[in-house]
Amino acid sequence: MGGDKEIRVARVGQSKTEELDRVAVEEPLQLVVDGRPVAVLMRTPGYDGELAAGFLWTEGIVDSRDQIRRIDVESRDNHALVFLEDGVEVDFGRLTRHLFSASSCGLCGKASIEAITTRSEPVSGDVIFREAALMEAPETLRRAQETFEETGGLHASAVFGQEGDLLVLREDVGRHNALDKVLGWALLEGVDLSRSFALMSGRLSFELMQKALAGRLPMVAGISAPSSLAVEFARESNQTLVGFLRPPRFNVYAGMERLELQ
Repeated sequence: MGGDKEIRVARVGQSKTEELDRVAVEEPLQLVVDGRPVAVLMRTPGYDGELAAGFLWTEGIVDSRDQIRRIDVESRDNHALVFLEDGVEVDFGRLTRHLFSASSCGLCGKASIEAITTRSEPVSGDVIFREAALMEAPETLRRAQETFEETGGLHASAVFGQEGDLLVLREDVGRHNALDKVLGWALLEGVDLSRSFALMSGRLSFELMQKALAGRLPMVAGISAPSSLAVEFARESNQTLVGFLRPPRFNVYAGMERLELQ
């Protein structure tokens, strides 16, 4: 299924007209782990297996690809059925309710933020990114993000290599879903992200920084502003956080030492 569909819309201005428009698709995905419902993710259909894997990884339910036997997204519509390897212990009690991850707030309903901030170790600081690689990323993202051009309604998350080469891009109606899809791709494909950086099309929140840390991404950049908690989290986790990346300018809120400026 594509990320958008046509609907009839009334345009009101100096005169009223009715025509077809394209809007982003949003549907629920029921995530089931070993027969147990874990979450309902409001997402844009597509790459559901990656979304499931990324969500389980960033939520601390799995730690590696080896713990996942298979992910079935074909048997039931809007379901991702995850089967873990024998012996993998899941702390379902940590998810205190059936987590409903809305497109605007993946953190809604979590028992505590403190439990999340202590889940992953800080990232190492030995990788350096050139300013030029960072500056070229927004245009690369814009060229690759096709659905947004048609609907204006999807967020994008992309991962670039150390020299600025685009590794993967995913779109979704939810920013956190787009990042989960990217991280799920890396987990399933066995790609080490410790010398890569992420670029997000929207605002950078605490949850996005937490997910990036779980994926061992040392740098996260955004076209827009970060939240105060995102900045605090990045500094505590030794992450580099770049906001307002709009060449030829950008702001560095944490981890300046990873950037080689021209």
